[in-house]
Amino acid sequence: MVTKIVSIVLPSEINNMEQRIVEKAQELFFRYGIKSVTMDDIASNLGASKKTIYQYFKDKDHLVDAVVQREIEQDMHECTSISCSCDNAVQEVFRGFDMLQEMLSTMNPAIIFEMQKYHPDTYKKMNAHKNKFFVNIMKENLIKGIDEGYYRADINVDIIARYRVESIFLGFNPEIFSQSKLSLVQVEMELMEHFLYGICTPKGQKLINKYKQQREK
Repeated sequence: MVTKIVSIVLPSEINNMEQRIVEKAQELFFRYGIKSVTMDDIASNLGASKKTIYQYFKDKDHLVDAVVQREIEQDMHECTSISCSCDNAVQEVFRGFDMLQEMLSTMNPAIIFEMQKYHPDTYKKMNAHKNKFFVNIMKENLIKGIDEGYYRADINVDIIARYRVESIFLGFNPEIFSQSKLSLVQVEMELMEHFLYGICTPKGQKLINKYKQQREK
């Protein structure tokens, strides 16, 4: 009698491998950009075969989409956490910049435009997230700042919220800001300060100066 040994893969093991693939792909895409990273590169860095990756993701488009979905979920969690833990609206903007700065420290700025060119469906998904979630978060921040007396009461919340979100993504455009001359962090810092000084009351501007001084220590 021959005993047949059946290898059973538990759902937890499947989910764990899928998560590892997405995490490694995200790391490599952020470091080198999407275009230059192949499925072979991801497999090699994982210590797995390319066949294993294709068991979970039918092609690179599918994997890029999974990476963006993971980033969206992380953004939502971190932004909600910031909103709940800050003392005021101005501090929220500075904390949001801290989150952005941390992401930029490991991110190739070309990733946005490579996604737009080579993975348009995923880019549309990211853009929809930007125009809904980020704009709504910014609207809430503006309303909070007005109520606190730190932001001017005469600003149009809908227009300024959209302007702020678009200005963040403007920094990633290499045709406008050459990365050889300016660091992305420097660009985003200037854009943030310009935004805050434009909408803050004198009371709010004191807070801007306070948080800037704290960072310089």
